[in-house]
Amino acid sequence: MGLGPNDKYLENSGYLSSVVVEPVVALPGALKIASRFIPPLSIGLLAALLIAGLVFWTHAKNTDDRLEMQQRTALRNGVEQLHIMPASGVMDAQSLRMLEEMSGVKKLKWNGDPGEPGREMQSLQDANGRILGWFSWDSDRPVTAAAMRFMPLMTAIAAGLLLLAALSHWYARELAQELKAANERTRRAMLDDPVTGLPGASAILDTLEQTLARREPDEFVTMCYIDLTGFRELSDAFGRPWSHQLALAAAERLRELDAPDTYLGRLGRHRFILMLSDKDPEAGMRLAHAAARLVSKPMNVQGQIVQVSPNIGVSFAPRDGLTSDDLFRHSTMAMRAAKREGYGAIVAYESAMEIDLHERRYLERELKRALDEDALDLHYQPIVSSEGSRIIGVEALLRWSHPTRGNIPPMVFVPVAEHTGMMSRLGEYVLYRALNDAKSWPQLFISVNLSPIQVKDHALFTLVSSMLEETGVEPSRLVLEITEGVLIDDPEETRERLEEIRELGVRIALDDFGSGYSSLSYLQRFPFDKLKIDGSFVTPLGKSENSGFIIQAIVALGRALNLSVLVEGVETEDQRILLRLAGCDEMQGFLFARPGPRHTIDALLLEEKLGRGVNAAAQAS
Repeated sequence: MGLGPNDKYLENSGYLSSVVVEPVVALPGALKIASRFIPPLSIGLLAALLIAGLVFWTHAKNTDDRLEMQQRTALRNGVEQLHIMPASGVMDAQSLRMLEEMSGVKKLKWNGDPGEPGREMQSLQDANGRILGWFSWDSDRPVTAAAMRFMPLMTAIAAGLLLLAALSHWYARELAQELKAANERTRRAMLDDPVTGLPGASAILDTLEQTLARREPDEFVTMCYIDLTGFRELSDAFGRPWSHQLALAAAERLRELDAPDTYLGRLGRHRFILMLSDKDPEAGMRLAHAAARLVSKPMNVQGQIVQVSPNIGVSFAPRDGLTSDDLFRHSTMAMRAAKREGYGAIVAYESAMEIDLHERRYLERELKRALDEDALDLHYQPIVSSEGSRIIGVEALLRWSHPTRGNIPPMVFVPVAEHTGMMSRLGEYVLYRALNDAKSWPQLFISVNLSPIQVKDHALFTLVSSMLEETGVEPSRLVLEITEGVLIDDPEETRERLEEIRELGVRIALDDFGSGYSSLSYLQRFPFDKLKIDGSFVTPLGKSENSGFIIQAIVALGRALNLSVLVEGVETEDQRILLRLAGCDEMQGFLFARPGPRHTIDALLLEEKLGRGVNAAAQAS
């Protein structure tokens, strides 16, 4: 069954994986291949067997014919050597036995007439050509007899091959019919979504193509690609039957947009399509915003109050293309851009997205190459004690110096790694390098950032424990930093995973505290050892009274929860003094040192050893 030019979008949507497929389609591949190739293979083996049998039989017959000819010749020679010529028509038994031995024949007899039927015969003539009698002996064709003994086995093999070919041919026909029927059921399922009753993928494509074909010159066709963020997590938590009810509830909400020339379909588990034909160029965006408002409202699903956030990508004809392939592709790109912007975002396609897509694909290829060739590096920024004169730790920061583009910042290539499945490999590289470098600084702790992808990875505990064991670094010297966004997606699972790692002796820090959706419940529920105050609170120090009060409040909160407090972004001596007075335990920023390669930390530690301190101004105070 062909899906047409948009098949890749249907597959990416997850719709095909959600359609119920008959078991016959899932038969082992080897069985389906065998049903196709066994019949000709069996016929070929049978033909080879028949040819081999014919050759063997011909060879056996020829061999026995030669043996018989040799016996007759030997018999004639024996008669001549022994000068046997029975004039009376009678031959004595002694002469017969001697001829038997010389010729190799068995049970040789002399007869005055042709003798017994079924025995080999040879006449004996005198010099005038008159027949004196006949020799007869038992027929002995050993090779032919041996071949005959194999005939039942060869016949059985031939019959088995014929039967196997016939059964395989029958099974192949049955399988083809079942596959055809299953594909037809799948096609019908795609035309109508079985859960919501909405048009499915194929019907959506057909309608889109027909709508574009009959579009008037002054008419605009809008395609809204709706992705329900949070649907997958809720489905995993409550099960597939419950998720069907959630999909049905979302479909009922979208059905409220029952306006003329509006078309609604379900593309996958958590994806819907809205289409609109209207002469008003703004009508499409109004439809997208109306859909977002309806779907984002809390829904009651089997007694559970849940909420999902729609991300919507919008494309328009004729602006963004005149074919179904163009609109599908561009709305998909816009939807992905909306997901990158965050929950509830609505994004219309722009041509710059094509450039962005090519750029991401380029960075993906280059990042994979950099990992393969070990072309990435780590820089370290010192973390100092509150008085600012002693280095107590370093933060590992990943750096990528591209051969043609120069330095590519992590904020550019880390999202690429997260979206292309390379984050686990990248995180493993950073942790391994950082712990190996930390062996040179036994007096320092080393702080490593974890991405949300790493925290969700079930192999994180195994990775951390194995790396610590391999490098020999004390677990208490490792600090793993996570951001608040990690805690929102699956808080319970995240808490359990962090507690496992903390049991190793590793410390956990909450990074960028105060910059996101900070919640006091996070600090109570999760096993943190350290708060890291975001640098945005440091910049206004000395200029705004509120900023100092906020930092004091965070420090007091940390003290109450027995957490150490680190503040980043310290750039001036005045900021350092105010932060020290506020009670911050640790600081980092350009005032003390910029991030640098490993040898810069070695140099700073040497300066500290010589008594010159990390920062002259800090030491002077």
